[in-house]
Amino acid sequence: MAIVQLKQKDWTKDGRKWIFMTYYNDLEGNRKQFKSMRFMTKKEAIEAERDFIKEKVEYKINTNTMTFKELIDSYYEYQSDKVKATTMLTYKDRIRYMDELNKIKVNEFTIQHYEVWRKKILTYDLSNRTRNYIFKFLKAIMNYGTKWYGINFMNVYNRMANFSDPNEIKKEMLFFTFDEFQQFISVEESLLLKAFYETLYYCGLRKGEARALTWKDFRRDDRTVDIHKGVSDNVNGERFIVTSPKTPTSNRILPVPKVLYDDYVKLYEERKRIYGFKDTWFIFGTNIPLGDSALTNHKNKNCKNAGVKQIRIHDFRHSCASFLINCNANITLVAKFLGHAKIEETLNTYSHMFKNSMDDIIKIIDTYNEKNQVE
Repeated sequence: MAIVQLKQKDWTKDGRKWIFMTYYNDLEGNRKQFKSMRFMTKKEAIEAERDFIKEKVEYKINTNTMTFKELIDSYYEYQSDKVKATTMLTYKDRIRYMDELNKIKVNEFTIQHYEVWRKKILTYDLSNRTRNYIFKFLKAIMNYGTKWYGINFMNVYNRMANFSDPNEIKKEMLFFTFDEFQQFISVEESLLLKAFYETLYYCGLRKGEARALTWKDFRRDDRTVDIHKGVSDNVNGERFIVTSPKTPTSNRILPVPKVLYDDYVKLYEERKRIYGFKDTWFIFGTNIPLGDSALTNHKNKNCKNAGVKQIRIHDFRHSCASFLINCNANITLVAKFLGHAKIEETLNTYSHMFKNSMDDIIKIIDTYNEKNQVE
């Protein structure tokens, strides 16, 4: 299944340029390709594709005999041209946790089947957060089955409970304080890697966002960087791919602190002396970005040499949040800086870091009352 924008020479006179192409099985079971008429907008083509699939699927699969395995495979195929390749890899990973359900007929699915599956998931060494991601994936498959095949899961769906453990000890979030980061960065001799870790710490970028930065994204005149893509490794056999960012709100233009700006300028002057240099090169790399494992290994070495605790690359992002919160930055601006979709995401993730700020608020109230206390 695919939505395609035609070349301009194939547009209709009134500008219809979108089509969909898909395969289906006819009544005799023969696999055939279907190419649609042309549509004005991509949205129209997507809606027409859905109607076509719904019409053809009525005889393609008999829901009375459909198994969960068939429903899962159908969902996976349906999503293949609608989500990023990295998301498809996530789906593929979560499908392996559905084995307990594979042979069950969807029309015979009961709450008892779900409870058996749930107990099986509990046997895996997973955090509740990961278990609930898998649970959410199962619900997405069931919603797809209801929407496209008319399968009634409501008797089970409304009684399904997510995973919770009141005794689970939440892992402490690791991050560098400002002093610890200064200690960490003091042992870094490479300007390239120094700038990389500074980008993570001062700008709060995700690792993929930082690795995807090119020199075109560095706006020297107004001292900003343009965040609008990410890098992922080993996707569909490719060494790396450049993708859209994690969420729409991850697209952002960030001001660059002076210490990082100065290092960017020095690094640019250093890199442009390399034969074949282009502004399309990655800031942290050449025509290919620095390797993920190399960055992690070097980080581990620096932590050891600097005598600071080991944290993950992603924890530099938490370190940035902690730094901003401790500097009393406005929570709305912190959320925007990090590219969070909602302020609630920032509050839920870093609520424990706001304790000092909350204590300061009480001090303000107490001080005001003391000054205005009636004699």
